Amino acid sequence: MVKYNFDELIERRGSGSYKWDGRKGRNILPLWVADMDFRACEPILNALRKRVEHGIFGYTKVQDEYYQAIIRWFGRRHGWKIEKDWIIYTSGVVPAISAIIKAFTCPGDKVLIQTPVYNCFYSSIRNNGCTFAANPLIPGNVTEEGSSSMMRYTADFEDLERKASDPAVKLMLLCNPHNPAGRVWTAEELTRIGEICLRNNVIVVADEIHCELVLPGHEYTPFASISGEFSRNCVTCVSPSKAFNIAGLQIANIIAETPELREKINRAININEVCDVNPFGVAALTAAYSEGEEWLEQLLEYIYGNWQYMKDFCAERLPEFPLTELEGTYLAWMDCRHLGMDSEQLEEDLIDKTGLWLNAGSMYGTEGEGFMRWNLACPRARLADALERFAGYAL
Repeated sequence: MVKYNFDELIERRGSGSYKWDGRKGRNILPLWVADMDFRACEPILNALRKRVEHGIFGYTKVQDEYYQAIIRWFGRRHGWKIEKDWIIYTSGVVPAISAIIKAFTCPGDKVLIQTPVYNCFYSSIRNNGCTFAANPLIPGNVTEEGSSSMMRYTADFEDLERKASDPAVKLMLLCNPHNPAGRVWTAEELTRIGEICLRNNVIVVADEIHCELVLPGHEYTPFASISGEFSRNCVTCVSPSKAFNIAGLQIANIIAETPELREKINRAININEVCDVNPFGVAALTAAYSEGEEWLEQLLEYIYGNWQYMKDFCAERLPEFPLTELEGTYLAWMDCRHLGMDSEQLEEDLIDKTGLWLNAGSMYGTEGEGFMRWNLACPRARLADALERFAGYAL
């Protein structure tokens, strides 16, 4: 077994990194946008080297091995049986969601979202002339032995039923696992969501880009795998980009069992001109799903260690800044309302005074005001530095 070194400090400044080159200054420590500070696994790097050595990078026709890698991965790892014909490749999950909204709505229609939620949901809805219907998640307090009070979000099913019954609501964007709330929805919770949407003729669009990033004690359930009825009433968006740190290679897949849904999606993808992918994304995905599992398991162990480190630090040094229990993703959600300032102001003040760059919670909706999102996918030394900077600022 190859032992990967996630403690390695890799210099990313000057590499054209959106995360590291977005602000000037050697003191900037960015724990904001969701990409990792870890080198991609060796099977991916080998596949990319081989593709570069070929030397010709024309228009890409995806081969059968690409589809089979996806089918084998989700079948073996998650018990989800996918057919080749269900898969539509595209350049990313956000372009996929935008195209899907275009496919199934008209301007003025509504799209259900569970807030606070990934900021690009809002822009994808807005850019298609639609409005969102918010089904706010319910924050609840939990206390773990030896730690400070923590939060855990649950779904408000009564409110979801009311919102879904509005005839103007055509789609529900389901974030599974949820960003930024950190929930890995259980099969029982997903079943209740699916039944509500079936009763109200609402198509479920499951953004499952974080599906591989699940921490111990929790299990990802593909929404479409729960029942045939759900599978026929949903569209799933997946990508190895988050789990394998290849977002810049721009590759994703839309999975839809129903031919009528796929026909509309294909048309919208062509209208939005996101129907072509690059050869490096194809090679990286195939390698990740075929040979990347060992690296992924070590990554999850490391991220879980980072999460435990952050929990312990906050329990000891920052008890007035509760965390939300992290079940999935590598994105920690911290309640900073104790400081008495809005989250955008806090984001800028942290950068100005400490160099620490976090995400303002308000970008995920009004329910995120006063919270900050931390990216834990970094060497532990960087996380420790970030926590010390925050503690020095807040205390």
